[in-house]
Amino acid sequence: MLTKTSLLKTSLLNTSLLALAITLFSSAALAAPTLKADVSVVGAIVTVGDMFDDAGLLAERALFRAPAPGTTGLVSLDAVHEAALRAGLSDYDQEGILQVRVARSATLVDASMLTRMITDDLEGRGLVPEGVEIEARFDRPNPNFNAEAVADPVQLTNLRYLPGGKSFSARFLIAGIDLPVDITGNLELMVEVPHLANSLEAGTVLSAADIEMKKVPVDYADTTGIENIDQLVGKSLRRNARVGLMLKASDVTEPLVIKRNANVLVLFHSGPMVLSVQGLALGDASAGQPVQVLNTVSKKILNGVATAGGTVEVGTTSLQIAGL
Repeated sequence: MLTKTSLLKTSLLNTSLLALAITLFSSAALAAPTLKADVSVVGAIVTVGDMFDDAGLLAERALFRAPAPGTTGLVSLDAVHEAALRAGLSDYDQEGILQVRVARSATLVDASMLTRMITDDLEGRGLVPEGVEIEARFDRPNPNFNAEAVADPVQLTNLRYLPGGKSFSARFLIAGIDLPVDITGNLELMVEVPHLANSLEAGTVLSAADIEMKKVPVDYADTTGIENIDQLVGKSLRRNARVGLMLKASDVTEPLVIKRNANVLVLFHSGPMVLSVQGLALGDASAGQPVQVLNTVSKKILNGVATAGGTVEVGTTSLQIAGL
């Protein structure tokens, strides 16, 4: 059971807490918004909440237009005061501030972004073959635009291009720019093809390290023949070649396994029986090619076929076994 003293103490405590709450509430309610010296915005309108800390219920009200995307503007205190009054804000703290700097964020729309949008449009229409890249050469040098910092800063609304041609015209809508932007130029379809990475002598057997892929126009590559790198590795050069040569099928051949005037082993197989004799190659040959060999003992010329191992195999159609 509470005594009169306890009830009095409780009443005084509640009164003190209530007074403290009222004081804190009054202080918060009376705290004036504070003007910022530097303001950063994304959209086209600067609001009270952008310009002032602790703007409260007035935060969403518009003050004035923001500068163009990617630019900065200076606002005088008089202009801030007039705009704040129109928005319903008359009491704020601006101590120590002489002017306000307003910066608007932007997304850079550059040549690579425009080219990517053109490429996506043509790929969607099935006009870009597999493995082909598009390089755009714009009539306007370095087309760069500051767009609003939004998810889709630019849209391609119209593209005129005839397959097989080069010229194009495109219309873009860029966020933050009121009028459409028209851009013209030429499109070059590029493809990667093998080139020599080093200067090499005739007869060199190519390895992957000897070949590098470089982009060239598709129409040029088509006239000279595009070779896959896998079709070149292990082949030998027909002639001396300098670094940077774009390789074609006519530049390489199967590597020689038999060289003219080299000593070779001639083999004849018949079931389990194998006969062999030493000979002198009378010509060059790749694996599977016919080659003539001089038997250095009998001085007879043998007709055979070069093997990958560098030997020559002969059959009974070309000689009598006893005459080896």
